[in-house]
Amino acid sequence: MILIVKGSRRSVQPGGDLPDNGSTACAIHLKKRGMPEYDGGRNQYALEVSGLIIHEAKEGTYQGERAIVLKYGAYSAILLPRLGGNLVAFRDDEKGWRFLREPSEEEFADFAKSPKVHGIPVLVPPNRYDGGRFAWNGRQYEFPVNEPETGNHLHGFAADTEWTVTGFGSDESKSWVQVKLAFDETHPFHRHFPHKFSLTLTYVLSGDGLTQKVEAVNEGRDAMPFMLGFHTAVNAPFAPGGTRDDIAVRVTIGERWELDGRMLPTGRKLALSEGEARMAAGEGDPYFEDLDNHYTAAPQGGRNFAEIADRKAGVRFVYDAGLKYRHWMIWNNKSNGRFFCPEPQTNMVNAPNVNLPAEETGVITLKPGETWSETSRLYVEKL
Repeated sequence: MILIVKGSRRSVQPGGDLPDNGSTACAIHLKKRGMPEYDGGRNQYALEVSGLIIHEAKEGTYQGERAIVLKYGAYSAILLPRLGGNLVAFRDDEKGWRFLREPSEEEFADFAKSPKVHGIPVLVPPNRYDGGRFAWNGRQYEFPVNEPETGNHLHGFAADTEWTVTGFGSDESKSWVQVKLAFDETHPFHRHFPHKFSLTLTYVLSGDGLTQKVEAVNEGRDAMPFMLGFHTAVNAPFAPGGTRDDIAVRVTIGERWELDGRMLPTGRKLALSEGEARMAAGEGDPYFEDLDNHYTAAPQGGRNFAEIADRKAGVRFVYDAGLKYRHWMIWNNKSNGRFFCPEPQTNMVNAPNVNLPAEETGVITLKPGETWSETSRLYVEKL
């Protein structure tokens, strides 16, 4: 199918009109590609435009699930509001690159029950807490034990909560979506975490890649402990036909936190192993051994990031998390060879129970009316 549009603007929304002043004429070709579609069918249609930037933000479906779909130039992104506000896809449609791990049709039912190992799951609080219990500021907290094998609580409530879409749109410079989690006494988890706060995520897709801004606001009367992380699952390699031998990984890790048999920090720091040191140096193999390890963040060049350099494709994919995430987890699902999770966290695992200063554990005190925010960016650059 060919759609002819005329106009002088340098961007266009599919289905939209352009001024018919005769200064520009171009054909938009819809080319069928053999990839799962985001709006209900079995095929995705990539837009090829000469002289214009295609951009849009729309409501659609992804494997039958309600989705907000963003498009800007070669890039597309898909967010699932009901499933934890999870941004489940970030792609370069022209090259066929899929940067985030997406659930297959066979995996989708399990993903919908627990959307924590695909896309960018939001973790509040992140990781494990001893027996689900901790004390903070004179108050006792008790979360349900949902990891029986360790006797711990794992990953909080945000990834399993439906988020509200507060807006989405598109213009010549960007496509964007904003979702919000309003946490109060109506939320089932409020009895475990008796605070009132909001968490807002804004994703912006542009020629610079994908930007994520998160903002937390304490809307209650009492100070609250704030702990945040993302279980970001990245494809490595991300290019079709790529292999493990094509890539080298860097993550800005510093020292490894020693974990006990229940995956909780002892408070002792360990030097990096040879394989971990290679990752810190940008020469790493993310599958050199089974990884479920916890690290301090050690920014390089003023940035805290993970990156996958693909020598065959001649580019690197960069996940610039932001300096406020002072700890990392790295999990590779038993050295699976397809994806791994560089997980930025504001805090240590089990942070309130670790006998170290809050400046080191990373537990944030959010006072009534106070706002915390950070911006991350995912993008591609040439080697």
